[in-house]
Formats: sequence, C-alpha cells, structure tokens
Amino acid sequence: MRLAFSAALVALSVLPAAAADIPVEADIANVSEAPEPWLLGVTVGGFAGFAPEYEGSDEFAFFGFPLIVPRLSGSSTSRLDFRGLDDVRFALLRYQGFEAGPVGGYRFERDDSDADLINGIGDVDGGIVVGGYAGYRVGMAFLNVAYTQKVSGDDTGFEIAMAIDGKHEATDRLTLTGSVGAVYADDDYMDAYFSITPAQSAASAAGLAVYDAGSGIKSVGIDLGASYELTDRWTVRGNAGYARLVGDAADSPVVADENQYSGGVGLTYAFGRIE
Repeated sequence: MRLAFSAALVALSVLPAAAADIPVEADIANVSEAPEPWLLGVTVGGFAGFAPEYEGSDEFAFFGFPLIVPRLSGSSTSRLDFRGLDDVRFALLRYQGFEAGPVGGYRFERDDSDADLINGIGDVDGGIVVGGYAGYRVGMAFLNVAYTQKVSGDDTGFEIAMAIDGKHEATDRLTLTGSVGAVYADDDYMDAYFSITPAQSAASAAGLAVYDAGSGIKSVGIDLGASYELTDRWTVRGNAGYARLVGDAADSPVVADENQYSGGVGLTYAFGRIE
C-alpha cells in the first residue's frame, strides 16, 4: 500500500528544480498576453529511502517509489514543494517576500504489528492530510509555519510545523538546502500516537503502563538536502533528516528511541524541452 500510494502522491508533486516561479504581479500584468505553455515535458525516475518504522521506533522501514512529475516553464524555484508524503505544499500566492498556499499529503497507518513494543495496543489508521502554510523570505532564510490535519480514517488531530529554511546555490549545478524547526501537536494527535489507555495497557504484550500525553511541542529537528545536475537532463538528489522527540512524546511508553533519523536518494531524467 505504501509503495502504490507513494507513487501516486509523488506524481502530483514537482521537485524543487522542476517547476515555475511566476511572481504574482507578473501573473496579473500579463493576463492580456498569450504566455508560453507551462508544460515543457515530464521528469521520470525513482527515490529510495528509510525512516523509523513508526514515530518513536528504534527500527527502520525502507521504501522506494517511482517519480513521474510534470516539468513546467520558469525559473528553478518551484511552486510545488515536496517535503514528505504528508507535506506537499503549493505556493498559491507569492508577493515580494510573502508566500502562502495549501498543504496536502498522506499520513501512513501505524500497525501494532510494526514492533514488539506496541503489539496489542491496536492500529492507528492512515489517511489524507490537508492544511495550509504561510511564510516570509528574509535574505536566504524562509520563515514558515504549516497547519495540517488528517481528514480521513481515525481522528488524530492536527500538527503545526514551524521552520526556518535556507537555500544556497553552491555552483551552477549544485544546490544545497537546509531546514531547522519544531512541530506542535494537539491533544488528539498525542492521544492517538503517544498515550496508552487502561484498555491498551491491559492488552499490551509488553505490559505498557497507562500514560496520558498532552498537547505541546513533540519534536525538534534538522533536515539537509542536495541536488546536483549531472547533465542537463540527469539530476541526483539526496536528503538526510534528524528529529528529536521531546516533552510528553519523548516520555511515552511507545517510544523506543527519542532520536529519529531519515534519509534517501533519488535519480531523475528530464524528457522534453530544456530551458
């Protein structure tokens, strides 16, 4: 299921070097003109990576999926920003340094068979995530905040992600990115993923104690990425992330490791016209 949905979701997103950056004022000023078609071609490839088996796990799940994304005209800055399968952003509005738009994605289920520690406490459904984000660019930094909530499956509350992003074009072909931030989760989210009810405690194979996790900052972290154009058509991308569970999340009986690592690498080929 994860593989099939990943392919479908990523096919709707455009990686940072593949889409249009048309300022709002330019959009309005050129309404009467006949602009060039945005669609230049298609980029295909694949991505492979790893992430914790579930939030708080000390084991890793490895995954891979194909990439099929449209290539749009314009500069190298993308209106579509793929930050993860549960965080795909579209820059609907850009004016000077301000940016805002919708967020969508998919949050995977947590099965109690994913690890011995959580065996018996029941599953948490996966589902579609929607929300919105806003941010402001100051020099090389992009200060932003995003609200997301799962709208299908179990009600697992909402998250608010706050981050400062940076981007540096080291050479004509090499682009480096970085982000530091924190994530806030409400009571419903914390209950779904970190609390243990009396019934769950009784059913737990590991004998987990009853625990009530409250709302608050659940994690802080850093993400680093790089994109290198091997040729005009071939591009390799990589990313690495580290998150530290904090507060009530870190103290939860379901957490085997407060340190959460993720990463991956992808290779793509651009078909069609090259700008």
